[in-house]
Amino acid sequence: MRYAPPGLCVNDFDLLRHADGTYTVLHLQGPWTAEFDHLRMETSYGRATSTDLVHWEPQGTAFGNGLPGRFDQQAVWTMHAFPHDLGMAMLYTAVSGLTPGGWPLQSVGLAYSERTDGTGWRRHGSGPVVEADPRWYRTNERMGWRDPFVVRDDESDGWVMVICAADAALPVDVSGCVAWATSDDLEHWTVHPPLISPGDVDELECPVLERLDDGSWLLLGSIGATRGFEAWTAPRLRGPWTRRGPLGPTGAYAPRVVAAPDGSRVVLHTTPRRVGLTDTGDRCRGMLAQPKTLVTRPGEAPRLEWWPGLDTWLEEPTGGPELHAVGDIGVSGRVEVVLRAEDPDGDRAALTVACDGKDLRVTGPGGRVLARTDLPRPPGALRILTVGEYVEVYADDTFALTALSYSGRPVSWTAVTGNGAAPVPVRPVRLPDPRRDDASAVWPGPTAATAATPAGLR
Repeated sequence: MRYAPPGLCVNDFDLLRHADGTYTVLHLQGPWTAEFDHLRMETSYGRATSTDLVHWEPQGTAFGNGLPGRFDQQAVWTMHAFPHDLGMAMLYTAVSGLTPGGWPLQSVGLAYSERTDGTGWRRHGSGPVVEADPRWYRTNERMGWRDPFVVRDDESDGWVMVICAADAALPVDVSGCVAWATSDDLEHWTVHPPLISPGDVDELECPVLERLDDGSWLLLGSIGATRGFEAWTAPRLRGPWTRRGPLGPTGAYAPRVVAAPDGSRVVLHTTPRRVGLTDTGDRCRGMLAQPKTLVTRPGEAPRLEWWPGLDTWLEEPTGGPELHAVGDIGVSGRVEVVLRAEDPDGDRAALTVACDGKDLRVTGPGGRVLARTDLPRPPGALRILTVGEYVEVYADDTFALTALSYSGRPVSWTAVTGNGAAPVPVRPVRLPDPRRDDASAVWPGPTAATAATPAGLR
């Protein structure tokens, strides 16, 4: 249900959908460590393939740093690849070095490939194709000029690029914005003033543009301070853009939109891990999470829902303890769902999901809050997914909360309300790669001796 290459972590990524219906993911990759130096460790793109957006097969490295002295000699960050002529084009983030204050110097480069599988890249020239314009954007200390995303212009035969940038007219801690540029040929770009500059965002990263069925546009942007992502909509690329609020909760980052095998529009995103696979470990780059259905209805804010394509990975309902499982719970007042316990008798809860009116939270041992959110209204139902340490909660079908927990041992799920306790049937999750045991594998539970055997390992 999640993916990272053997022994490595996944950060920002791009998705390619091929004519035969298969998929390729290109992603930043680096060691699984708390001491993460993104200038030295995120220096290549990993590549993996899938037929269903769930089971990914690693295919090795597809792209890396440029030659010494080039604009991309230090690191290569977030990319966007897309069909071009008979092959592909890719705009990508390049880091040449550091400012005197230690800030990464960023620009955007271009590469072409005669292939369509995400390999065979050839750089265009020895310099960037577009850089931050100092009239509108910071260009030295605390600059931003990364995460390009390119679409066809809706007002010409050319192209529009959106870029993560820092608005030079705002204080640095609220200068996160989406820059944009236009081009007729992908190689020569004209930079324009900010497309979106909220004025209350530190970093607005990984912007993604998606043309909706009615011809309007959706923009998704990751918010550095919250580690989630938000949505904006507009009738045209040039706006006006309307802020629609959070779409992915804290822990869901760097989204991408793609057509699923069933034809629906889905969002994939990254999710973090903790170093050492313990609750005390530092958060680090993590894994690619499973798809969510993107729902966009006229007059409503976009939202993410459970994707039915995941149902083929669920087994028959059971009442037994499961480490990887999905359960549905009706809500008609305060409810606490116990998923794991600290002791064999299950007297001390180690992992719970609780909902009291609009207050939704995940708690660990001793009731310590691991994640929480205020819902727009009290829900009538919850869906809970656990995959190893990863917990995901849907409220009335809408993706609402994520958390990480390495505490306790699986027990039969129990819903506790004012009327007492009742068992919750769950559907065990079948894992795509249940026997992997490297740093990218799903957490197997507290110990082999005490953890219940997950359904996917039987």
